[in-house]
Amino acid sequence: MANSVVGVDITSTAVRAVEVGDPGRSKATVLRHFEIALPEGAVSRGEVIETNTVAQALKQLWARGGFKSKDIVLGMGNQRVLARDLTVPKASLRRIRESLPFEVHDMLPVPVADALLDFYPVSEGESEHGPVVHGLLIAAVKAAVLGNVAATQKAGLNTVDVDLIPFALTRALISRPGIAGTAALVDIGADTTTVVIARDGVPQFVRIIPTGGDDITVALRSGLETDTAGAEGVKRSLGLASSVASREEQAAVEVIYRVALEQLSSLRNTISYFVNTRPEDPVQQIVLSGGGAQLPGLVNALGEMTRLPVVLGDPFSNVSIARSADEEQLRQRGSTFTVALGLALGSAA
Repeated sequence: MANSVVGVDITSTAVRAVEVGDPGRSKATVLRHFEIALPEGAVSRGEVIETNTVAQALKQLWARGGFKSKDIVLGMGNQRVLARDLTVPKASLRRIRESLPFEVHDMLPVPVADALLDFYPVSEGESEHGPVVHGLLIAAVKAAVLGNVAATQKAGLNTVDVDLIPFALTRALISRPGIAGTAALVDIGADTTTVVIARDGVPQFVRIIPTGGDDITVALRSGLETDTAGAEGVKRSLGLASSVASREEQAAVEVIYRVALEQLSSLRNTISYFVNTRPEDPVQQIVLSGGGAQLPGLVNALGEMTRLPVVLGDPFSNVSIARSADEEQLRQRGSTFTVALGLALGSAA
């Protein structure tokens, strides 16, 4: 692999990339970053629908972003990806992976032949039948993964790895910054919300919730009878406001609260489920990230609902930023590039 690698995050609205030099070092260097907007319908919830459109966007991304490497790590993490707890008899990781089709066929929503399977070991233990390995089963619909890879190949890029987006987020926001103890990472994207609970930087629990910031935008667009741009502007300016200046603002805030509180309740229930199944391992804090995390008032609302301290994650706390990367712009829009950064950082893992 080259001395630099590019993490590529394909979303419903844009393709984003971050190039990292020497990703295996304790303090890697961000060399470049860029994004290109996608037309509506080209990608649906992280799954490429229009291959040619996305391939052309990737070509533009490389040309305008000045990326030097064509080696990429591609992220996957939507409703077509499943992550579940799994305990298997102790064996080598190769042997465990080989046995997965026979172990998990009744856990999958699709036939085993239509899925790509992987296993992420977390810890070892003992059962009545002997030593076991506790971990996470990762299963993705094969067609969705191969469809995204096909778009990158058509753009002339070399996909060296496909990584789970929750792992990339954990790497950028918890593992490499060295957050100790048990922390819940909550990343609110446009279409999905990812929850990863990690102990000392090692993921223990992953859930992908099929709601995100766009749900609020859609509700505002319908409730206020406005367009997408207008709904986005209202969402960003008002958020979870505690006071309003007009009836129009009151109507907007009521819509935002209705959708946001449903999402916050789902997050609280997800964290509570983990805590209830592992009472010896209480969650100590929440690390919040993603574009949806910028909603005014969200940090306080999530803290009040979960009764946990909530902090905004800083994906660049443990990396160097080269002059070529435009540090000021990168930090202003840091949450936008967190996934791509975490993907690139994982290329040496």
